[in-house]
Amino acid sequence: MSSKALQKKMDELLYKEDHGLLTVSTTSRTLRKIMANKLAIAGFIVFALMVLMCAIAPLLTTYGPNAIDLRNRLSSPSKGHLMGTDQIGRDIWTRILYGGRISIFVGLGSALGAALIGVSLGTYAGYRRGNLDSIVMKLSEIMMSFPQIILVSILVTILGQSLWNLLLIFILTGWPSMYRMARSQMLSIREQEYIQALQAFGIKRSIIAFKHMLPNAIGPIFVNITLSTAMFILQEASLSFLGLGVPLETATWGNILNVAQDLTILREAWWVWLPVGLVITVFVMAVNFIGDGLRDAADPTQVG
Repeated sequence: MSSKALQKKMDELLYKEDHGLLTVSTTSRTLRKIMANKLAIAGFIVFALMVLMCAIAPLLTTYGPNAIDLRNRLSSPSKGHLMGTDQIGRDIWTRILYGGRISIFVGLGSALGAALIGVSLGTYAGYRRGNLDSIVMKLSEIMMSFPQIILVSILVTILGQSLWNLLLIFILTGWPSMYRMARSQMLSIREQEYIQALQAFGIKRSIIAFKHMLPNAIGPIFVNITLSTAMFILQEASLSFLGLGVPLETATWGNILNVAQDLTILREAWWVWLPVGLVITVFVMAVNFIGDGLRDAADPTQVG
């Protein structure tokens, strides 16, 4: 490419970027695709509604999440207790609302934390390559060679049970997949002409990677965050069911399910475990629908 052609290409790129022409049409097309996806819209509505209900839990119930009433142990659903009570008289509806705060925080917080680490490393290392990329890639391969649930269980045993420990463990075990996804996007984008033009003008690597390349890979990153959120919520529920998650005295969706290990409760007190099981299922499906909608909207091969 001649110097004049390179200069013209660079001028066109800078003009479009300064006037927002690179992102407006893409954004509007993405929004149209998302709005046309009925499952994605339904998922977003359910997600927003459930998050809102958990946020305003004190307005929707008069009980506390750990308020014990031994006189109403294992009471079936009634006017006073919409979803019944558990084995020590705690209101199930209240525990689902307050437990959703913790479970959603763990899921979304872990996904965002893992994305911050993984995407930052993947963006810079994927563009720069060299020893940094090789070292981080090998480290991610080592971590991903272990089944994640087993690795999480081992780390929980070592670090101990607490909300913040679980959040930290999920971030430490979740960043490799984010890194590999971001790295693969950078390897593809770095070969495009506008990146070569930026390199020819001597722009810093970090600016090229994070300002000019990362925005073009943001779609798949958002998809990965949504799917990781659903995965971490399910992992928290699984660990808490086994007694390895958040301490049992803290209301979470997984801790509510923990009592279903008792066969008597499982058979005779369905209201203790069935409602929260349905809540987890519906919430995870909603998040997955949102992720599918974002994936389809971000796919450049889909014209719409």
